[in-house]
Amino acid sequence: MEKQESTLMEKVLFKIAKQWIAGDTMEDALKSARQANINGMGAILNKLGEHMTSKAQVSQTVSDYLTLVSNLRRSKISGGLSVKPTQVGLSINTKECLENLDKIIEKALQSQSFVWIDMESSEHTDVTFKIYLNLFEKYERLGVVIQSNLKRTQDDLKMLLEKCAKIRLVKGAYHETPKNAYRTRHEVDENYKKLMLTLFEQGNEFAIATHDSKLIDLAINLSKKHEKKFEFQMLKGIRDEIKPILVKSGFLVSEYIPYGTNWLPYSIRRLRERKRNILLLGSSFIHSHRV
Repeated sequence: MEKQESTLMEKVLFKIAKQWIAGDTMEDALKSARQANINGMGAILNKLGEHMTSKAQVSQTVSDYLTLVSNLRRSKISGGLSVKPTQVGLSINTKECLENLDKIIEKALQSQSFVWIDMESSEHTDVTFKIYLNLFEKYERLGVVIQSNLKRTQDDLKMLLEKCAKIRLVKGAYHETPKNAYRTRHEVDENYKKLMLTLFEQGNEFAIATHDSKLIDLAINLSKKHEKKFEFQMLKGIRDEIKPILVKSGFLVSEYIPYGTNWLPYSIRRLRERKRNILLLGSSFIHSHRV
């Protein structure tokens, strides 16, 4: 009985999560990426899954990313990748992760696809930056993620800007301790504003990844004062009403498109990240189902 209830709950959750998850398969992801392109946006594809400790799992994930890059090129889709270090070997050792990322980025370079190295919980922050900067010396089309919920990020941003790094600014979705992270939405948002201002004043190439209207408006205003190469990034299925407005206004916009069978923990984390995400999800769901 409990198993049946659990299965039913997963089915209900999947109907909701389908708003921001492309589906189980690579073809689902490619279909969503094609639609993003049709709508005037770029696509950033991420195969769901993390903390992989099995070499076989890691090897399969790397193989899937290499195939994905080939399919993007073959399908003439304007898109790139976003890869979590712990899904390509970091949970085994740093060397494994570095070598696997090198393979993926090398392949992506052949089709001029940009690669983002995703940021995970704060225990991985230092090693992720180390890996990124190592690879960035070799590959120009490579970016890394910083999180405004972490108290250390202002210092991290200063260090990365000195290296001319390419940066995606997010709020952060991982559960952190009060020692490491800001606890209130106000604190996280205020830090996001400070980091964004620094990016517009000193940044080279960056992404403002948020669904928050106030932060989007602030980015628009800052872009009028500082002419920078930047783009807005939003999840597939979230704020679909504002994306075409931004595109029509001449801003670069990319959709972050996760896919794969590991959708449940990812979706729970996204909902837990900010209560506002639930409201945004509901609003986007209603908007997309209007008659």
